Amino acid sequence: MKKPTIANELALSKGTWVKLICGASNQDLASISDLCAIYAAAGVNCIDVAADIAVVNAAEKGLNWVETRFGKRPWLMISVSDGKDVHFRKAHFNPESCPADCPRPCEKVCPTNAINQGDGINKNLCYGCGRCLTTCPLGIIEEKDQSLKINEFGSLIAEANPDAVEIHTAPGRLQAFEESVKAIVQSNVPLKRIAVSCGLQNHSINIEILSKELWQRHECLCRYKQKPIWQLDGRPMSGDLGKGTGKFAISLWQKIRPIAPPGPLQLAGGTNSETINYLSRGHSPSGVAFGGMARKLIQPLLLEAQAKNMNLIDWNEGWDTALERAQKLINPWLQR
Repeated sequence: MKKPTIANELALSKGTWVKLICGASNQDLASISDLCAIYAAAGVNCIDVAADIAVVNAAEKGLNWVETRFGKRPWLMISVSDGKDVHFRKAHFNPESCPADCPRPCEKVCPTNAINQGDGINKNLCYGCGRCLTTCPLGIIEEKDQSLKINEFGSLIAEANPDAVEIHTAPGRLQAFEESVKAIVQSNVPLKRIAVSCGLQNHSINIEILSKELWQRHECLCRYKQKPIWQLDGRPMSGDLGKGTGKFAISLWQKIRPIAPPGPLQLAGGTNSETINYLSRGHSPSGVAFGGMARKLIQPLLLEAQAKNMNLIDWNEGWDTALERAQKLINPWLQR
């Protein structure tokens, strides 16, 4: 078996890199263990989790299980942010403010069943997609920032000892980005890569400005002797909404590719099973990250396993079905 670092670097160079995004605000520990196990067994190169030691430990539990049984172990990546970011939020409302006759459209749009009548929002299940914010007829649902402070990065990473770190950034935050990199490097954890997640969503900028921002971050990473992955966030947390969202990441990649700094360009944001079909022959991105779609495929089985009071990895029939669904999503990329 190839060593994971060699195999993962080769995947980035060949365009067969696949990452699972567990969710930067996802704290559903039992589901995280199962998700990591399923997609690690399916063959992803990297698994991205929230900057939370309990979450990291849950992920490690799933990865250790897979390594013991299948001899596979993807990189473990931790996501942080150098400022406010939609990936690092949770929805919140006081259930006592919700009228008894409310049709509760928030429950219908929640992809993780985090909203239950009388209980408000289960913060462990909410990963901050924001769909409930705009559907509440009374406007009582608000978002709460869950991001870690930059001065906490070093101690968290030193304790978690991940293979890689992802920094979510935005135009105009170069100083905060450099402070983040400095804090990460001072942890003295030898990282394989630092991924940089940035897109055009919610920012009134054009592609040339985005390119300039990425080049500035490239110079910063060079100063600290870190290797990048450029994660192009086309349409954040929307891959499970419809097939067409897969076009956003491709469109951003096509625009930025000629003027991007050196390093792998990886698709994210809106990616789903249709994304690969929008790629034309010839040049291609280094890989893809799946988030909402990957979780949605497995969610019914996770809930069924929980109803049986067991982990999905211990339920043979459920495991086989989950693994088949995961492989169907990622195999077209692994086999390119």
